[in-house]
Amino acid sequence: MSSANRKGLKKSPHKEIDAGARARPLDIHPALVVIDMQNGFCTQGGSYQRFGGEVDKYRIIIPNVKKVIDACHELHIPVFFTQQVREASGIDLLTRRHRIIPKERLDFIEGPPPTCVRGTWDAAIIDELVPTQEDHIVIKRRDSAFQDTEFELWLKSIGADTIIFTGIDTCICVENSFREGFNKGYDVILVEDAVASVWEDLHKATLQKARGSFGLVLATEHLIDMLHTARRRASSFRLSLEYLE
Repeated sequence: MSSANRKGLKKSPHKEIDAGARARPLDIHPALVVIDMQNGFCTQGGSYQRFGGEVDKYRIIIPNVKKVIDACHELHIPVFFTQQVREASGIDLLTRRHRIIPKERLDFIEGPPPTCVRGTWDAAIIDELVPTQEDHIVIKRRDSAFQDTEFELWLKSIGADTIIFTGIDTCICVENSFREGFNKGYDVILVEDAVASVWEDLHKATLQKARGSFGLVLATEHLIDMLHTARRRASSFRLSLEYLE
């Protein structure tokens, strides 16, 4: 390339914008979502435990999920709970649409006991995390919190641009939700010790994917400390650059 041509080259404006954005703290407006912490999955006597599932692997995160919820209440960060439900009639079952379903999931869907039927104790949020009147319940029938729900409408209505994810199962409903949220343009924070899976290797893989490709992965205490430090005014927080490096 000639020197004349080199002189005529312009710097990419996108690179300058990106560099400028990284040089300043980031203002965020977060919301918390608690994924599927329901009796059917997390309580002894629920449908998952009666099916043979290991609810203790889900229950271990309850104290940390509660800490995150309490911190968000204190800081006036909106809190959303998802409830995975099904109709007693079975009209919304995966088997109505899908012909290829892994056997383990198929057995759980089809076999007794029925799981998280709408309006039952099984479908309710666990006693340790009962939502307040200020919290919001997102009823979902598929893995993602966004699929055919009001969730995104509500996020837009409150001006949220960042979603903090907690709950279960890390590699199914949590991962599907944060992936879809990211692809819809929301920033993502995953609380690594406030999500859980019965598959430890897949849990770790999801955390690694989130850390490498989607957003921040923080421990409970680190997240809470960050939120208290970063608060600017009601529902607005300034994220320092140390979290983005």
